[in-house]
Amino acid sequence: MSEQELKLHVPAAARPAIERELKKQRDVSQVRLHALYFDTADRELARARIALRLRQEGRDWIQTLKAPGADAITRKEVNHARPGPVLDLSVYAGTEFEAALSQIKGELTLRYETDVLRTLRKIRTRQGVVELAYDIGMLRAGALELPISEVEFELVSGQVAALFTLGRTWLQRHSLVLDARSKSERGDALATLAHLLAPADPAPLPEADARARAIAQFWAPRGADGITLKPEMTPGQALSAVTAECLDQIIRNTAVMAEVDTLGVYDAGKAEHVHQLRVGVRRLRSAWRLFEGLATLPPEALQEDIKAHFSAFGANRDQDVQDETIAPVLREAGMPDFAMPGSPPAEDARTLAQGKAFQGWLLEMLEWSLTPQPPYTPHLVPTATEPLKAATSAVTSLEVAGDDDDAAAPGQHVGELAAMLAGAAGTGSSPGEAMVVPIIIPLHPATPAHSLQSRLVDRLRRWHKKVVSDGKHFATLAIDDKHALRKRAKRLRYGLSFTESLLPASRLKAYRKQLAQVQDVLGEFNDLAVAHERYEAAATAHPEAWFAVGWIAARQAALVERAEHAFRELSKTPTFWK
Repeated sequence: MSEQELKLHVPAAARPAIERELKKQRDVSQVRLHALYFDTADRELARARIALRLRQEGRDWIQTLKAPGADAITRKEVNHARPGPVLDLSVYAGTEFEAALSQIKGELTLRYETDVLRTLRKIRTRQGVVELAYDIGMLRAGALELPISEVEFELVSGQVAALFTLGRTWLQRHSLVLDARSKSERGDALATLAHLLAPADPAPLPEADARARAIAQFWAPRGADGITLKPEMTPGQALSAVTAECLDQIIRNTAVMAEVDTLGVYDAGKAEHVHQLRVGVRRLRSAWRLFEGLATLPPEALQEDIKAHFSAFGANRDQDVQDETIAPVLREAGMPDFAMPGSPPAEDARTLAQGKAFQGWLLEMLEWSLTPQPPYTPHLVPTATEPLKAATSAVTSLEVAGDDDDAAAPGQHVGELAAMLAGAAGTGSSPGEAMVVPIIIPLHPATPAHSLQSRLVDRLRRWHKKVVSDGKHFATLAIDDKHALRKRAKRLRYGLSFTESLLPASRLKAYRKQLAQVQDVLGEFNDLAVAHERYEAAATAHPEAWFAVGWIAARQAALVERAEHAFRELSKTPTFWK
């Protein structure tokens, strides 16, 4: 069987209000849950993405195996009642998990455990029945502990939309935080950390700096992961796969910045988390551009809202670069010390990450990514006032679009156009009444005229030509145009990373390396441009800042030469489409 659940972290400040709300309900129950999770010393089950546990639920013992499902909120789950704390692997003989379990070489032992008080309530909505589980407790591995404070919405029956309807309500009411990690994922990571920090008898404890590095690694930023697209995928399926990976990167970095695990204990959210969050957003927006005209994109409101959030996090990123990169280099070069004027960002990164606005956007975007989208079709619905003229225009537009590589394949919308023309001829609509244009999706949709690979590669080819063309004249571009070129180069690099599983690896290595060099030069130039503006503004009150202005200008001049060289080399590098 499988389960679908949405999990939100409950900050300490929100707990009293949630507990008061649940106490008011009559249909609430509580149960103590003590779970024991098993794995080998080499984490063979975790590496196979399997969680295996025994859990005492009141007086009962339940053995559970969990594995990833089809998407971010779905898990495969198999439960067996047990007479006591006895782990019985024989119950998986003949199941889909037998092969993975039979390959285990090490001995299964207790790796970590959870102890929580769960408050349960079933909620009926128009969209379905959802079980709410509010968990407060502790996760333990060796001598280490992490708090558990979360609310899970599990779909009992009905539509997945019911999870998100309740999730939105509770998120906004109680300032909850989206968390992509399961208890088993957190437990496995904690057990690994506990092993690293524990002395191996009779060896001494790890040095302080080694311990600090291990602890920091536990909350390390989540970088971009590879994405595997398959040639038989539709553009919509490919966009879904890309979106899932980008959102996971954003959500995980956001959770650390929002102090899901660390409030009052450890300052985990660093500048690199802000950077990786913004990388995830850039990748997502690049995917929208890559699939524009090929697949159905998120609603315009979701695309617009992220711009404001991205800009707000960007102000924090600029401040981090200033403090941690630019200023130390300038001081080493001989700049006199002075108090840099200027106000901090309107909101710090932690406040932004925890905020209802950004968390609400994440939840809306996650719901969209999990909702099956209709195949992309151009907007061809005619107006009610001039239906025949509009429909005829649509036919003409489609014929012209057939020459556009990004347009729908010719003939793809013939059935839809026929319905439009029939309606335009006056079949059943009263004067002044809005015309209904039904859309029928065939049982077996026609195979696209162009493969996913060819359509994506063709778009990347055009992006490449534009980047190279502008890059050859980098020195003469205005600052805004240089910045725009940098964004196009990033978009090309991210687009290539999404598509590379469809391309011969032998053609990618040299091109990817040279494109990375272009991006590195442009990134440094952009950071210096932002710093140049800041120091120039400060120079009136602090003459010491003129040192920075001159040093940055000299460095930028050198980078201009490096950039043009990098673009020339990119233009000569064998491309991935030849």
